[in-house]
Amino acid sequence: MLYLVNLFKHNWIFYALSVFIGALAAFESVRLLLLLGLIMAFSLYKKIWKIHVLFIALLGILAYSYFSLEVKKLHIPITLPAVFTWTDEYKINGTMLRGFMKDNAGEKLYVTYELKSEEEKRLFEAQQLAGTQYYVFGEQLPTSVPAHRYGFSMEYYLNSKNARGVVEINSLQFVAKKKTILQPLYNQRFTIKEHIERTFPPSLVAEAQALLIGLQENVDEELTRAYQKLGITHLFAISGLHVALVSWLFFQLLLRMGVRREVATILLLIALPMYAIIAGGAPSIWRAVSVVELILLAQYFRIKIPMDDALSMSFICFVLIEPGAIFQVGFQLSYLATYSLVYSSHILTRYSNWLVQSFFITFVCQILVYPLLLFHFFEISISSFITNIFFVPLFSFIILPINLLLLFLSYLPLSLNTLIFHIYEPVRNFLTDFIFLLQEPIYQMWNPGKPSIYWLVILYVSVLAAFYLMDCTVKWKVVSLVLFLPAVVFHFHTYAHADLKIAFVNVGQGDCVVIELPYRKQVIVIDAGGILRFEQEKWKQRQSLYEVGRQVVVPYLKGRGIQTIDTFILSHADADHVEGAEEVLREVRVKEVHVTPNSLTKPVMNDFLEELGGLKTKVKERMAGHHWQVGEVSFHYLWPQDTIYDGNNDSLVLLIQQQSFKALFTGDLEKEGEQQLVKQYSHVIGNIDLLKAGHHGSKTSSIEAFVELTSPKYVVFMAGENNRYNHPHVDVTNRFEQRKIPYVTTGYDGTIEVFVKGGKMVIEKSTD
Repeated sequence: MLYLVNLFKHNWIFYALSVFIGALAAFESVRLLLLLGLIMAFSLYKKIWKIHVLFIALLGILAYSYFSLEVKKLHIPITLPAVFTWTDEYKINGTMLRGFMKDNAGEKLYVTYELKSEEEKRLFEAQQLAGTQYYVFGEQLPTSVPAHRYGFSMEYYLNSKNARGVVEINSLQFVAKKKTILQPLYNQRFTIKEHIERTFPPSLVAEAQALLIGLQENVDEELTRAYQKLGITHLFAISGLHVALVSWLFFQLLLRMGVRREVATILLLIALPMYAIIAGGAPSIWRAVSVVELILLAQYFRIKIPMDDALSMSFICFVLIEPGAIFQVGFQLSYLATYSLVYSSHILTRYSNWLVQSFFITFVCQILVYPLLLFHFFEISISSFITNIFFVPLFSFIILPINLLLLFLSYLPLSLNTLIFHIYEPVRNFLTDFIFLLQEPIYQMWNPGKPSIYWLVILYVSVLAAFYLMDCTVKWKVVSLVLFLPAVVFHFHTYAHADLKIAFVNVGQGDCVVIELPYRKQVIVIDAGGILRFEQEKWKQRQSLYEVGRQVVVPYLKGRGIQTIDTFILSHADADHVEGAEEVLREVRVKEVHVTPNSLTKPVMNDFLEELGGLKTKVKERMAGHHWQVGEVSFHYLWPQDTIYDGNNDSLVLLIQQQSFKALFTGDLEKEGEQQLVKQYSHVIGNIDLLKAGHHGSKTSSIEAFVELTSPKYVVFMAGENNRYNHPHVDVTNRFEQRKIPYVTTGYDGTIEVFVKGGKMVIEKSTD
């Protein structure tokens, strides 16, 4: 036994990488198996026995075969009606119940169900659904297409959860409550959730649920964003340090109760998986629990397993059980950060000062995961290198123990917890206010955009090279050059593009156009989308609202690496054009805002103006006749011509020209406005190359005379899929079809990106 352990010691990282490559190749492309050659070559370089190298290749191929079978299961059509069983992954928000169920074969499905009444909602909220079986009537839906290349991908999400597809439930009938070994744990988690809501002050409920049972659905979105800006989001999740602390407390409690160490170890081995389930079962929890389990088991059998081997064994087991986990951001970051600490431990031990050591622990973790953070979130927090030094020990050794203590006291028939709440709550609220204050500056976020796979490889090569040089005690100047030079080049590489780029961002039923000038001399954004919101009964109101600006527009800007908008044009005061503008102001620096005259007085502009209040952004009213030029690109406002604001027909109309290329953006201009443009600008707007059709293709716009005059080469309708207005109207599309003018609709064709060079257009759709 000891011989075998020593034979494989410190080689498990290669086996883990082999399994990872096999899984990735099964999900993405068989060509990725070629990466096994790199692992084998590096193994030979490290002078590992050739038998191990062959085992690496064999393991990768076997893993590919196994995961290919798993992938095939994901594409099997779903038979309905059928009996499905709820998992513990679900959420009720407003009238929608969404989450994962399992079929009789144990395969996961993502389901949505619209609650029919307030009574039905209360019924579902009052019970733990996990393990509950329903006879389901509905239909399988195709996975929705991402709004743009940087948007949320349902297909990617389903793969990460090993789910076969999406089912829209029309009706369901209760069948039974399954009795499984895990059911008491699911019930206990639900009971603790309800108990915290009853006994904790409202301001402390979300934090307690997040830290104690891994439930984050009640955490305020603005607070979550504040934690993201400071790079301390992981503190609101149950981490490895968290599991280690709970394990130590449990173990020490058993010893103080007189339990023998061997028995205490066995009890801890049994308790840890149970705790992982009650705590929500996030990848970071299972990673920490499985590593502790492996090390405790090895100690019990008098075997020494190195930490890197235990971590790699944990990785392999996790991926074999849930293959799609390789696509989960939490899984990737958790294992990568832990590997960084394990393999840099000898570097960290060089420093005895706790403050310096804390900084290097943060530095090592952040540097190793930063390319991955850019790939998923397009930005990283610069302040995280400092904030983590203070906030990690604060949360781990003060806030977490206090929450554990308060939970324990809340079950006792005493008033001690009330006394502690009176002391702790104002202090904790002060800390929250302090966090909001710290996160205010926009510039603490480095946002170079999403790296391509090519750039991701380059950035990781530089990171690994820097770690190697640090290990060899090379001077910090050389390490810094190797580490930061590729990052600087990546930051500025988008400025080398010579094309004029115009993107019609799919914001649903609304407008948002992002214009990047050659070499990114300027960025102009026209509108920011939005949603018309109507009064609803209280039970129908969503806990977290869908916000186009935050969830669609900002990710596109950040994915492109746009940190500054030179000119933000709000064509007119309609919610589907301006409601998302406030979220853009919060996340991206805006130098100047253009609005149509007297539109700022409209109620829909109030939130935008409130957000604008604390900024240095200039707001200017613009009319026909105003123009400016940047390099070879000129901008001309053609409309409106008076200062009386009457709605759609007072939209700002912008003409952009670059050499022979002309593009016209008409906002929600309708018949009367188009007639005036035809009458006054026939010499200017004839033979347009690119037209953003007015008012989403409404039948009150794109009149015959306007279409005849402009004769665009390409038309974009900005309208949502299956929208209630039936935009674009069939009469309007017929006018373009009769003239054989090609057109697209963002709601169906996704985000449209037009690249202009030498007067010629190259068009890309996000659905292609």
